[in-house]
Amino acid sequence: MASSFTLFVFIAAVVLNSGADAQLNRNFYGATCPKLERIVRGAMTNAVNRDGRMGASILRMFFHDCFVNGCDASVLLDDTATFIGEKGAPPNRNSLRGFEVIDFIKSQVEASCPRTVSCADILALAARDGVQLLGGPRWEVPLGRRDSRTASQSATSSIASPFSDLPGLISNFAAKGFSAREMVVLSGAHTIGFAQCRVFRTRIYNETNIDPRFASQRRGNCPSSGGDSNLAPLDATTATSFDKNYYSNLVARRGLLHSDQQLFNGGSTDSIVRYYSGNDAAFKKDFGAAMVKMGNLSPLTGTAGEIRRNCHFVN
Repeated sequence: MASSFTLFVFIAAVVLNSGADAQLNRNFYGATCPKLERIVRGAMTNAVNRDGRMGASILRMFFHDCFVNGCDASVLLDDTATFIGEKGAPPNRNSLRGFEVIDFIKSQVEASCPRTVSCADILALAARDGVQLLGGPRWEVPLGRRDSRTASQSATSSIASPFSDLPGLISNFAAKGFSAREMVVLSGAHTIGFAQCRVFRTRIYNETNIDPRFASQRRGNCPSSGGDSNLAPLDATTATSFDKNYYSNLVARRGLLHSDQQLFNGGSTDSIVRYYSGNDAAFKKDFGAAMVKMGNLSPLTGTAGEIRRNCHFVN
């Protein structure tokens, strides 16, 4: 499923909202772990070939890591006696998946380069590769993140809700330094992946800005009560291909989540959605650039944090 569309985003890795004394660098492990990207790519290729959902799952994990106190692999930490981790928070509970893939990659990297590469950098690379393997863009991932020594379940409130209206989405992303346009392009991550019935039930039964035939189809696997964990594709047209059809579905009022359809509902982002619905190349180019920016959210660098030996626990 490798993509022929390759995007190299060469930008200075500006560290946002960070007091770190170093910047990220795409060649950070060039001398200390030269096989890193090859290891990650091989493992992600196998993972996506076994489970077509895995590319989307790892991408979602990266989003949920970065939006909570920065891209520091805090999302991977298990609960301890001193803090409650983020895995059990409402946005992640019983829905975040792919931890075993990151664990496997970490074990392979440790075998090649012991105590050198952070879990945060592994997650950033795995998210990029998962997207490209499903037909999406390739972007250069600046590296050098370190791992947090703690997690914050309460801080997961900064993750956008599937029930958010447009002003809330704009505000949520603006708090992380993203424009409304970047919010729309990052929402395009929903061109791959699935959602549970519990988060789209209200939309298909109660909302009116929805194609009736689409709503009827979705009700077939999402009853008005029960079946909370039943799955439906976020992009019913091409569920495992990273393309512009997410936006085309919004124009046709076939957005699965309330928050998705809010992007095309007579508001200020309608024109952006319509533009990407007709321009696959622009979507992929802009998505890659926005992902680099997201990957620069408050990373721990220099001597901050640590390089975890096991992604689930602090050293």
